[in-house]
Amino acid sequence: MKRHVKVISAFTLIEVLVSLAVFAILAALAYGVLNQTLANAEMLSERMNRLQAVQRTMRILSEDLFQLTPRPVRLELGDDFGAAIQTSLVTGYALELTRGGWNNPLAMPRGTLQRAAYRMEEDQLVRYHWNVLDRTFSNELVGVTLLDGVESIVFRFMRDNGEWTDQWPPQGASGPNILRQRPRAVEIILSLQGEGTMTRLIEVAP
Repeated sequence: MKRHVKVISAFTLIEVLVSLAVFAILAALAYGVLNQTLANAEMLSERMNRLQAVQRTMRILSEDLFQLTPRPVRLELGDDFGAAIQTSLVTGYALELTRGGWNNPLAMPRGTLQRAAYRMEEDQLVRYHWNVLDRTFSNELVGVTLLDGVESIVFRFMRDNGEWTDQWPPQGASGPNILRQRPRAVEIILSLQGEGTMTRLIEVAP
């Protein structure tokens, strides 16, 4: 009678160690690829959020200027008036204006005109508004940070004769309607840290 001998094959220690080494290398490569993919996804998400913030800021600025209204406002200190649109070193606002079309979905006791202002605070661009036009010191000022990482924001104004000025009302301008006067167009020059300069030209409704 013949006996069948069953041969059992097994991995040697060297083969096991080689297999573990190959697996470790493949796992390290896979982890590196995954880590880089996640880093790229996070960077892309941050970039998209930044782009959306810049676009939102430009949209808000554009809407304010598109709906610019020739309505001066009484200042806090009595009978002095601020122009419908103005730049002021005294108040520190890069731009202050009266705009229309202020939505009122909750039917609050206020008008549809809004006084808004823009100011740089460190590296942030902040938009302020008042709930009334002819304000007093008791009226609350509401501020919203639109964008950070801002180096500067500059506004240039086109006069009726086509000339440009960095100040509004234009220096030396006079007349009974000077406080109601609006520029023909406004150029927005926004400089961002590490991203360069953006320029937007807004035509103001006559």
